[in-house]
Amino acid sequence: MNQPIKAKLPGKPRILVAPLDWGLGHATRCIPIIRLLIAEDFDVWLCGENAQEELLTTEFPALPFLKLRGYHVKYSKTKRGLFWKMILQLPKLKKVIRYENKWLENIVQEYGIDAVISDNRYGLYHTSIPCIFITHQLNIKSSIGKWSEKILQKINYRYINRFTECWIPDLESKNNFAGELSHPELKPTIPLHYIGILSRFEKKETDEKKDHLVVIISGPEPQRSIFEDLIIQHISHYNGTATIVRGLPGSANIIPSTNMIKFYNHLPAEDLNKEMLEAEYIISRSGYSSIMDIMLLKKKSILIPTPGQTEQEYLGNYLTNNHLAICIQQKDFDLESSLKKAAAFNFQLPDILPASELHENIKRRIGKLL
Repeated sequence: MNQPIKAKLPGKPRILVAPLDWGLGHATRCIPIIRLLIAEDFDVWLCGENAQEELLTTEFPALPFLKLRGYHVKYSKTKRGLFWKMILQLPKLKKVIRYENKWLENIVQEYGIDAVISDNRYGLYHTSIPCIFITHQLNIKSSIGKWSEKILQKINYRYINRFTECWIPDLESKNNFAGELSHPELKPTIPLHYIGILSRFEKKETDEKKDHLVVIISGPEPQRSIFEDLIIQHISHYNGTATIVRGLPGSANIIPSTNMIKFYNHLPAEDLNKEMLEAEYIISRSGYSSIMDIMLLKKKSILIPTPGQTEQEYLGNYLTNNHLAICIQQKDFDLESSLKKAAAFNFQLPDILPASELHENIKRRIGKLL
């Protein structure tokens, strides 16, 4: 149920922030943007449902939250089956995009929204107010060849070009973290801005704990549970300590912890920040939001792409080739051998620009739109 209208204050634009429900990464990378908007005294509203709502209302309990149906993407159990699973869901996705566009028209009129920041929600564009689209995927990788990538890019740009401008959470220079995904030869026709790395975390001087692992489990089902089962199978034989974050905010289903292995359904940003800084290695999917967090904290990592998800497979290989992380396919994962490979790997981790520069980039962009 939508919340009552709050009286708008003069000179305080009302901005709606809307992350996609495809895993938690889109919501987590919106957190630094939301913090900045609050610091700049904007009237910030959020929207979504389920895990995204649980995460964002935990981080920002005072902000108004509107219910908006998600895309509810389902993955297959096999790498081969994922492509066709996604093809079969396309009609449903188009229907959701049309629904959320109509939803936004009503919300703008009902609540007086002045601008929208949409993280990969394709339907949240409007002809009367500035609408910003956030994505790191201008070039969408495909498992069936370059010809299909050109078709996907054309469809992608058809939606992106309906927005006022597009923000890319990456560096514009050649020393970037998304490679061809965020730096294609052909660009959208709307203004494009590389705003820098989006992470809710902060790099601090913290002592690492030797042989301590942090495992972050994420993504849509059934692959989230498959990854979790794989980790549990291997971590039970590990001689060090580990913190496993299951990516299930609000879930009542728990896994008991031991003295050596701690399980959490979810950790608030501050707690997870501390856990990751203390880890010798981080194990996670190669989702881009996780990658930005890991790079910001300058941590050594073992990345396991979701089988069949071409974006994660590309990112894992790209980071390995650039000595930023090691990538291991899920079917080949063995904890002991993976840690030996990581110990021998020549990690060359960069220093990320301070958050102040990211904030200035975003503040400047919003200031020009409002």
